Amino acid sequence: MAFTEETHSTSSSDNEVPATVGGTATHFHPAVPEDDNNSGQERDYTGMFEGPEKTLEVVFRRVSDEYTDASTGDLTPMQTPPNTKLGLRNLTREQLDRICARARCTILSCISNQYLDAYVLSESSLFVYPYMLVLKTCGTTTLLRCIATLIDLGRTLGLEIDWVGYSRKNFNFPGDQSFPHQSFHQELDYLYSHRNLCERLDGSGYTLGPVTGDHWFVFVADQTLRSKALDCDTDRVLNIMMFDIDEQVAELFYYNRYQESDDEPIAENDMKRIAAAQTKAAGIDSLCPGALIDSAAFEPCGYSMNAVLFRSYSTMHITPEAGSSYASFETNQKVSSYKSLISNVIRTFRPKRFVMTLMADEGGLQQITENPLTDNASAAKIVVPFEKSGMKCSYKRASTASIKVEEDCCCLMGNWVLEEPSKQSSSATQRARGISIS
Repeated sequence: MAFTEETHSTSSSDNEVPATVGGTATHFHPAVPEDDNNSGQERDYTGMFEGPEKTLEVVFRRVSDEYTDASTGDLTPMQTPPNTKLGLRNLTREQLDRICARARCTILSCISNQYLDAYVLSESSLFVYPYMLVLKTCGTTTLLRCIATLIDLGRTLGLEIDWVGYSRKNFNFPGDQSFPHQSFHQELDYLYSHRNLCERLDGSGYTLGPVTGDHWFVFVADQTLRSKALDCDTDRVLNIMMFDIDEQVAELFYYNRYQESDDEPIAENDMKRIAAAQTKAAGIDSLCPGALIDSAAFEPCGYSMNAVLFRSYSTMHITPEAGSSYASFETNQKVSSYKSLISNVIRTFRPKRFVMTLMADEGGLQQITENPLTDNASAAKIVVPFEKSGMKCSYKRASTASIKVEEDCCCLMGNWVLEEPSKQSSSATQRARGISIS
């Protein structure tokens, strides 16, 4: 797939200094129109889909022992009985719909446990913890436009911003994006200068990786009061973004492959049946053993999945269109080694290349004993079985970049490319060199 250079905003970015490489901060405060209510207009489908997600993670802290009751508007003491949802988990479905509407997506389904709520969206996923919200959206969604609404709703719960992280890979089709996502500069403009945002979002933007290839944009604003820090399970998040996935695997995620009749109307239970069949056929269920899984199939193609296991989530999104096929896997599981998980994910989709990112606090990074993002080149090579007998797929790390920002937030990214499959040598065909006596 050819890489496409991102375009600058036509409103105020033409004279900006470009973002730099290898984790250097980009920080400026130009003006942005105050009212963006008319932004984010729908774009016509171009035949290609922007699979890589925009990701927003917002951590809150309590500033009051009272919150505003959504049903009455009255201040209510923050006295929570056992087994009652805390903080952001008190947001109503209507309030969550407001957040998603600003990002131009809708809620399709939800699963919950005692720690979090996980929502499958029309474009990716939403995870709500008591004091943290993670929103991932793909395509031409306008993710950053939901932040002001999220801040306002947090205030009604007696919460204020503690930490914000926004990240995404460079777009493959930047011309399809709407304001404020037409360039990273425009996104930073919006975060710095929006009338409802600038007070709590005084952070910095970073670029990791080669600007001539796949690279990763990161924005972090840290208002954490270390002495009052809450354990919100944000220690580390691993994301694997896979491109040009195997054609046979991609075909599993076309809706009509599972339809019993093309003439019958699509019912909700039929969509769930097809999603479950896709989960099983691709082996996705084996990537999240023991987890509660919620999946969705899309017409004519596409797939989303959330899985929750205790305090952690895993999420997967697949766009199988030829020419822009893509699959992603993200998790905030706290494990000492991701090596087997990474191998299993790559083996499932057999992409031609993939990008891996890891955002972790310093203590979380130190707990990881095997890390292909920091290992030497030979140890970072990922080898998985090939579909044909006696073959294997070997992925070589082409580049890596890392930076530590805002005291203790470590951001790492790397690019891997597929090497030519090689024939496994068997003991029957191997012969030791030696002197011949014949």
